[in-house]
Order: sequence, then structure tokens, then C-alpha cells
Amino acid sequence: MLRTALLIVAGGSGTRLGGDVPKQYQPLAGIPILRRSIQAFAGIPGIEWIQIVVGPEHEAQFREAVTGLKLLTPVAGGDTRRHSVFHGLHALSVHKPEAVLIHDAARPLASHALIARVIAALENGADAAIPLLPVADTLKTNAGGDWKTVSREGLLRAQTPQGFRFEAIFAAHQRFAQEEVTDDMAMAELAGLKIEPVAGEEENVKITTRDDMAFAERLLAGAREFRTGMGFDAHRFVPGDHVWLCGVKIAHDKTLEGHSDADAGLHALTDAILGAIGAGDIGQHFPPSDPKWRGANSAQFLEHAMALLRLKGGTLTNADVTLICERPKIGPHRDAMRARVAEITATDPSRISIKATTTEGMGFTGRGEGLAAQAIVTIRMDGTR
Repeated sequence: MLRTALLIVAGGSGTRLGGDVPKQYQPLAGIPILRRSIQAFAGIPGIEWIQIVVGPEHEAQFREAVTGLKLLTPVAGGDTRRHSVFHGLHALSVHKPEAVLIHDAARPLASHALIARVIAALENGADAAIPLLPVADTLKTNAGGDWKTVSREGLLRAQTPQGFRFEAIFAAHQRFAQEEVTDDMAMAELAGLKIEPVAGEEENVKITTRDDMAFAERLLAGAREFRTGMGFDAHRFVPGDHVWLCGVKIAHDKTLEGHSDADAGLHALTDAILGAIGAGDIGQHFPPSDPKWRGANSAQFLEHAMALLRLKGGTLTNADVTLICERPKIGPHRDAMRARVAEITATDPSRISIKATTTEGMGFTGRGEGLAAQAIVTIRMDGTR
């Protein structure tokens, strides 16, 4: 996984939208556009730094819009978009990211699936990854009152986020500092970088006019679908000195038998997510017959399920895990389990529940022969993304 930075350019004034403040600070369905653009990347694995480029005169609006978000200290924009991007890249260079996603503040509806496609192209060896869409409308020109139709053949619309190997795009900005370009794909073209196109999305609208704002609000109002998934897992006890449960190692006089680390909590949660997106079960993705997974850390199973969820444009909104056993006692470890599951899923801990119950001495769990876990998840699928 590439260590990635997110760079959002928010230094413009956006006058075509109208209003008393720049468009990036105007509310879209009650939330500032800039904040929505930042939150579109929440939970994306590998993003370690978020750098925003802002207009110095807009500091008050910026602070209000991003309250509570974990960001690097903002940097001031320049006279042009190219200058602003370079300022952001220069600030990020001290952190030495391997990749950078450069995004317009006015595109608040970039989906997890789109972002994942850009990152995947970089991980597969591209220097640059650009979301592109074909031109659908007939194009016309009117030079001196003479109307002409322009061929659409070979014409494509570029979107953001545009992804780059950090050193490559930073070097390009330094080398071609005198060139004015409208996006960073043009800078990559000048530098001769290896560019990989990925599918853009019509819903990834750039808000420029009031019509764009109205379109985005309609998308937000009607796009969401909620699904529920359920998972269950059980393992027997064998001689040992610890168990793994919900990503936490707990000292115990027995251990759980399984091909991997036998973490029943994470297995149940993984199955619940896979079930919610119709992606089969854990055994299909990680067959117990494959020696590759012997003793494996079950966190990677859950990370895999989360990656599939994001590729489908989904977000985990709640996870509820119940551990069924007489021993070990779960209460002393509950907070650590919630924190670990939240870390693996890149989800706020407030959305993670870990509970425990016994079977009052009945059945295999009551006799101390093993333990079981069940999980229920709710996910949000953004149908327009």
C-alpha cells in the first residue's frame, strides 16, 4: 500500500456560483462543500496526510468549515491554480509521501470506488492516474458568427482526484514552473509521465453554477441505499495460553483452533460485510485449504472485506459484534477491541459495538468447549457513485 497524501486546492473565489462567500465554503445540503470534499476520502486506506491550500483572506471561513477534521496546517494559495498546487506539494515534500491525490475543493461527490480506481492504477505502476469521461454532447463553435460543429472523436473530460507518484509530479512542477496549465494531467503530459486513464463518474460533478449545486443536492437526496449483513463463526478450544478476539490478544489457559489465528469476532464481522455486498463468504476469499493463510492475522481478512466494500461505493455505518463464551471475560478488553476494530475498518469507534453473553452453561460454549461470535453490520451504498 502506497503512503499517500491528499492535496485539496481550495484557494479560489468561485464567483460564478454567487453568494457572499467563496463556493467551497457554501453549504451543500447543510454541510460546506469543502468539508464534503474532504470527507469523501474518509476511510480510504493509505491516506496519511491531508493538505489544504486556501486563500489567505478566507482563513475564518476555512477554520469554521473544517472544525474537528484532522488536517495538516493549511498553506496559502498562489496567483494561479498551478502556483497553489506547487505550494501544497512543497509543504507535503517534508513528509515524503509515495503518492499524492490532487483534488478540487468543488468536487464533493467523488466516490470511494472512483478514488480506489485512481490509487489502484498507481499501485500497479502508473506515474499518473486520471479519471476521464467521454464527451456526450454535440460540440459547436461560433467564430465571427460562423457556426461549426466540432468532432467529438478522441475528446475526453478530465476529473479529479488525479493521482501521481509524488516525486514525479513534484519534479514536473519544478521543471515546468513557467508553464501555465489548467490541471495536473497537463503537467504530467509535459513531463512525459506514464499516464493511466481510469473511468470517471458523471456524479463527480464540479460545482461551478447554481444548476450544479441543485444537481448535487438531488444526488445527495436520492442516492443512498442501506443494507444489512450478518456473520457467524465458532472455534473450539485446544491447549494454549492465549486467544485472539476482535484483533486483541488475551491471555487464557486455552487457545482457539483454526487455520488462521481463529479470531471468531473478526471472522464473523468479515462475513457480515461480505454478505451485505453480496460477495460470498470468508472461505471463498481465504480458503482454509490454502497454506498461505495458516496462522494468518485475521485483520487482513477484514481489511480485504472493507476494500471490496469501498470499491462498490459503500461505507460502514455500524458494526455490532456479540461474543458468546463463558471465558475469557470480555469486559476488561471491550474498549481495546472497539478501538482495534475501528482502526482496521477506518471507522469512528462510536460506530463499533462489542458485546458479550453466555449461554448459561448450555451447549458447547456453556461447557467451555469453544466460543462463538455473531456480527451484524449496516452499510450505506451510494447508488449514484
